[in-house]
Amino acid sequence: MKIPVASPDLSGNEINYVLDAIESGWVSSNGSYIDKFETAFAEYLGVRHALTCCNGTAAVHLSLLALGIGPGDEVIVPTFTFVATANAVVYTGATPVFIDCDPLTWNLDPSRIKPLITHRTKAIIVVPLYGHPCDMDPIREVATEYHLAVIEDSAEALGAAYKGSRCGTLGDIGTFSLYGNKTITTGEGGMVVTNNDDLALRVRLFKNQGMDPERRYWFPVIGHNYRMTNIQAAIGLAQLERIDEFLSHRRQIASWYGKAFSSIPGITLPIVREYADHGWWMYSMLLDDKFVDKRDDVIAALAARGVDSRPFFYPMHTLPMYASYKGDYPVADSIAALGINLPTFVGLNQRDIQYISDSVGAVLNEIL
Repeated sequence: MKIPVASPDLSGNEINYVLDAIESGWVSSNGSYIDKFETAFAEYLGVRHALTCCNGTAAVHLSLLALGIGPGDEVIVPTFTFVATANAVVYTGATPVFIDCDPLTWNLDPSRIKPLITHRTKAIIVVPLYGHPCDMDPIREVATEYHLAVIEDSAEALGAAYKGSRCGTLGDIGTFSLYGNKTITTGEGGMVVTNNDDLALRVRLFKNQGMDPERRYWFPVIGHNYRMTNIQAAIGLAQLERIDEFLSHRRQIASWYGKAFSSIPGITLPIVREYADHGWWMYSMLLDDKFVDKRDDVIAALAARGVDSRPFFYPMHTLPMYASYKGDYPVADSIAALGINLPTFVGLNQRDIQYISDSVGAVLNEIL
């Protein structure tokens, strides 16, 4: 038995829409499915603008460019995130300033923001990690007080909500990844969303090589080729049609995991704060401290039983290119060393979840 950590469900209108896109002849970055997907995505989130791009990293980069962030600027970034969040800041010439995380949600700790702000600070990037929304009210209060932009890197949180508002819509600009393991996918792809007309115009400018939309082959800025293809958008539109179904099943999977793990010692299960509607991109757990040097052994033993899993992300300050950045991040260090992501995708059933949980229990007993 082999259970992957993630697998897309492409059993809807994906083939029909892709064939239609191919038959239309529009297979590159123009075509009707680009507009249809952007319109449907904006309507789902309740925002004015949704703009496709080639991947989630490009989406964050475009957001920073649209905000005018560049050399000499600083951007506060969670140290506990996927590397793309920090890298996108460096692409602009700005400097990421890392911040430790909350021990319960694993997201950016709002109480740690103010001491990091300098005259160079221009923005805060929040990341609703693994699908749990960030506590946005205190973050926005600080951002307003110090005139900072807020970027929501919601790569892992499509469909999640904070106090009833969708992740990605809670800052000045939001981004999503549409990679193959995300809640919906275009294979590779990303989306930038905003209610700000000027930011939307700048995103469109920068993602299309910087070409003036009113003057073909005239380039007022240095841009990037960050466009999505019509074929990818066709897949995305079909996926988005089933977003409620996907989210409902992920919530069911989380419920099954919670019940199955309730009697297994040695682990801490994810919490859902009262303000949060969790998107459950990944079902994640922490091993007890006694497994601190054995987490990778647990992952290997699960793989031997046919259960794929993943360690938590390495904190940014531990990576070679960011090792010189000063700071103390004890919460992120502890969580990253003990975390495991378990299979989470809509093809799983209750029997699969029971097998996975039984395997986790057996492996923990064996290792100790």
